[in-house]
Amino acid sequence: MPRISPLRALFTAQFLSAFVDNMILFVILAIIKRDSYPDFYLSYVQSIFLASYIILSPWVGRFADRKPKAEVLIIGNVVKTVGVLLLFVGLDPAISYAAVGLGAVIYSPAKYGILPFLTRNEDELLRANSGLESYTILAILTGSVAGGFLSDLSINLALGVCVLLYVSSIGINTIITKDPGDKRIGYNHAISEFFTDTAVLLRDRQSHYSLVGTGSFWMASAVLRMIIFAWVPLTLGITSGTAISMIIAVTGVGIAIGALVTPYLISIKNYQRTVWFGFAMGVAILGFLAITSLPITVIGLLIVGVLGGIYIVPMNACLQQVGHHTIGAGKTIAVQNFMENTFMFLGVGLYTLATKGGIATNVCLGATACVLLLLVSYMFLLLKKKKI
Repeated sequence: MPRISPLRALFTAQFLSAFVDNMILFVILAIIKRDSYPDFYLSYVQSIFLASYIILSPWVGRFADRKPKAEVLIIGNVVKTVGVLLLFVGLDPAISYAAVGLGAVIYSPAKYGILPFLTRNEDELLRANSGLESYTILAILTGSVAGGFLSDLSINLALGVCVLLYVSSIGINTIITKDPGDKRIGYNHAISEFFTDTAVLLRDRQSHYSLVGTGSFWMASAVLRMIIFAWVPLTLGITSGTAISMIIAVTGVGIAIGALVTPYLISIKNYQRTVWFGFAMGVAILGFLAITSLPITVIGLLIVGVLGGIYIVPMNACLQQVGHHTIGAGKTIAVQNFMENTFMFLGVGLYTLATKGGIATNVCLGATACVLLLLVSYMFLLLKKKKI
């Protein structure tokens, strides 16, 4: 049998790891329902997860650039596995999911940062980003469905599957070619240098545009996901965890389709076109205010996903290209994670407060769409004023 290529091994390991990442959220939802936690607790748990990215960003990028990135991927998955085991022993879901978040924040800079090492030119880098995004979204799709289904059957069974798949991902990570890393990178001035790195990327017109773009996408996606958990039972009368997970997974199908077609529509050289897909995504989310039926919901989520996939993939590739030639790939992804998760943390945090305050779900939905449109409008002004 032919030996699996390092890039294919990365895609496979990422699929398994992301599959479990998305299973866990539905397992935690089942635990919250079983143990009668308050309604806002799911978004609170998600906020704690996101906080891991924000707090640790100054160190994890340096860690990913200092060590071989294949080793960093293994370490990240080991920490995620510990988080699942904490759920097994009955620890609070917020603490357990924070441990999973710690593993995810270690893992993320390496999975993207290794792509320039495994590719030879811009076109290969864009295709590799598209492939990695497609595998990730496929994992979101299938992992969400599996999480809802297995949690309905047995929470312990679902947690056992999570551990098994994380271990499988660790094994496949060992196939990935090891880049040399850079032992000269230290941690003594990590915080000050992290903010210096952030300033470098924000001064560059291309990476500034991309950081705002990817942050706006993930903010809208994270909040929309939380809203859909509440919106589906209220609007469609569906309460089954399996059914809700399948409805949410439709967005993943759309993003996977969008990621696959992106190389045929947009290249790194004309990435400015992404702004129009951002506007369209915001308008599509607004359209949910008029939806009252399941078929239209599915179509709407599919459209949102396709537009989102085309919106984000080129900006990921742009950031990696700029970062690879400036501050380093791992540190660039750490800055990107910091920006994205700050956006998501603020979005999910505000949604949590809105939920606790009794604000209507549709008001939260409309506000999410409007914030996305405002951020995309800012990106449009960047294009006009700075001629990016």
